[in-house]
Amino acid sequence: MNIQSLRSDHIYQKVAEASPEEKLELFRNEMMAPFMKQLQIQQIPFRAEAANGFDVITFNSMMHRSPDQITPQISSEIGLISSESFWLECERTVKKSLLLFEEHDINLPVSDYLFTIQLGNPESRVLVINEGYSGFGGIPGFIWGTLLPNEYTIPRMKVALAHECNHNVRYQFIQWDHSVNLGELIVSEGLAENFATFMFGEEFLGPWVTNTSAETLNTRIKPVLREQLQLTGFDQIAPYLYGDEIAELQNFKPVNMPYSAGYACGYYLIQYYLRKTGRTIFEATITPADQILDEVKGFWDEETIIHSL
Repeated sequence: MNIQSLRSDHIYQKVAEASPEEKLELFRNEMMAPFMKQLQIQQIPFRAEAANGFDVITFNSMMHRSPDQITPQISSEIGLISSESFWLECERTVKKSLLLFEEHDINLPVSDYLFTIQLGNPESRVLVINEGYSGFGGIPGFIWGTLLPNEYTIPRMKVALAHECNHNVRYQFIQWDHSVNLGELIVSEGLAENFATFMFGEEFLGPWVTNTSAETLNTRIKPVLREQLQLTGFDQIAPYLYGDEIAELQNFKPVNMPYSAGYACGYYLIQYYLRKTGRTIFEATITPADQILDEVKGFWDEETIIHSL
């Protein structure tokens, strides 16, 4: 297994020192080009065909520092993600997360992995709602972490990476296509967050779970989501998965769902599944959602009890 880190802090330092005319292409070629295969899968143009058109820079700048924002004025931010210990901890997390699956007799088809950590855009409302950190790992071989660096988010970066590694493993075995439904995404997010807490403990549960009360889960979320599990089309799925506020920020129609409804529901659904079946988080990670949902029919009628952390 080959795991490589793209040291974004080094790239940020170079871009910060570059002239305004050089920043854009320097950032594109050094930060984005190594992820070219992922971007092609996502069908995101590397360069826009027309001036001011949509491309990797536009996409990246939605949640991350854009090239023009990377100046000496953010040197303190860059410094917060520049320690050798930070990058070593991140690399160890990715390596351990992936190797644990192989140690549990799950042979991963992908052997080469690239990960990086990027500075978030402080103006990103989605990132602020998520308490300053996030990640992406749904395309096998590529893993991203995103943060607004501070005392709260930096220790949680390793947890976010473990969460994303779980997605990375799952989608080496589960086909992602236009027919993906809400049930799969609820299961997937539940698996990823249970894996993260398996690795680091429930004290590191993300706000996408901890901000949901038992009453909200049992009375507002579960009764609605159980009827929408077969829903397809990301524009239809997103409000149930992320909640209305984030959905509206992405120009999707709200459906009266609270913050990260699908994430919170998925976390407790997978806990129910693991208890009921006695399967490990490793086995569950590569199990099709339909099989998992078939085993947890009692979850929807049983009141979920949330223990305070």
